[in-house]
Amino acid sequence: MSEPTRTDYESWYYQRPVMVTGGLGFIGSHLSERLVELGASVTIVDSLIPEYGGNEFNVESFADRVRISITDIRDRHGLGYLLKGQECVFNLAGQVSHIDSMTDPETDLEINCRAQLGLMEALRHVHPGTRVVYASTRQIYGRPNYLPVDERHPIHPTDVNGINKQAGEQYHLLYADVYGLPTVALRLTNTYGPRQLMHHGRQGFIPVFIRAAIEDRPITLYGGGGQLRDANYVTDVVDAFLRAGARADQLSGRVFNTGARPAFTLRAFSELLIAIVGKGEIIDAEWPPEKSRIDIGDFEADYSRITAELGWIPTVGLEEGLRRTVEFYLEHGDHYW
Repeated sequence: MSEPTRTDYESWYYQRPVMVTGGLGFIGSHLSERLVELGASVTIVDSLIPEYGGNEFNVESFADRVRISITDIRDRHGLGYLLKGQECVFNLAGQVSHIDSMTDPETDLEINCRAQLGLMEALRHVHPGTRVVYASTRQIYGRPNYLPVDERHPIHPTDVNGINKQAGEQYHLLYADVYGLPTVALRLTNTYGPRQLMHHGRQGFIPVFIRAAIEDRPITLYGGGGQLRDANYVTDVVDAFLRAGARADQLSGRVFNTGARPAFTLRAFSELLIAIVGKGEIIDAEWPPEKSRIDIGDFEADYSRITAELGWIPTVGLEEGLRRTVEFYLEHGDHYW
């Protein structure tokens, strides 16, 4: 097989030891795969907690080319051992369900807050020069005061998950400021694509809608479905991580939004998805109280900072991304349902 074409920032990873926490999950597995293609020495860390999205099938095609450690990031001593010698850590491990964070806030606190502090402490003592890219979230902004939302927007999360993700991000940025750890945070918007957790509906609307359409079940829209959203296909998000990691030493302590243009309504998304799948329907319903209390309303990210400073722009449009995603689940859905 011929060597893949590498850009300047991708060339940085060649033969470097790199860790991906949450590497058996959706985004983490795509990032790990790309790092392998770029010649990095990849260590994947994942707890394989059943409800969080880790899936060994995600790395089946390249498992023999990575080191996999089934370790929980709450295990500070085990993580400290694995961090030795790593030159870059992509920190994607986390609890991402907003609903779960409200019903089980203690677990969310342990994973998204305390474990993140533990990682920073381990790096400070073991290898303070290791570059870190943290997977933060647009959820920390809460209900927007204005659109599109830039990185200067006030932070006011609407749920426990958002609060703990904000704290996790702040630990990364604090350790960059006080201890000089070269750390960057990416505030991700809705990410979608192959390998996303599909067997429950607590990790965002996109996998719920996709599975419903494939199975010819109704897609339920609350409040009319006019809420604005944006979304990034997973390979574009991987590219953002790679760009940030390669320059984390120069951009330490910075945060960047990802995002896409144009934003879409949930109704328009559903109609496009149904057209791609060739079946499905939309039904309207009143907001359930547990969802309406934490809904953020409209959201659209301003990602001009990451474009200006890292040259990142999304390249996969929504229609093309959805087609690729649907094709994947039509072939491999039995590993994800």
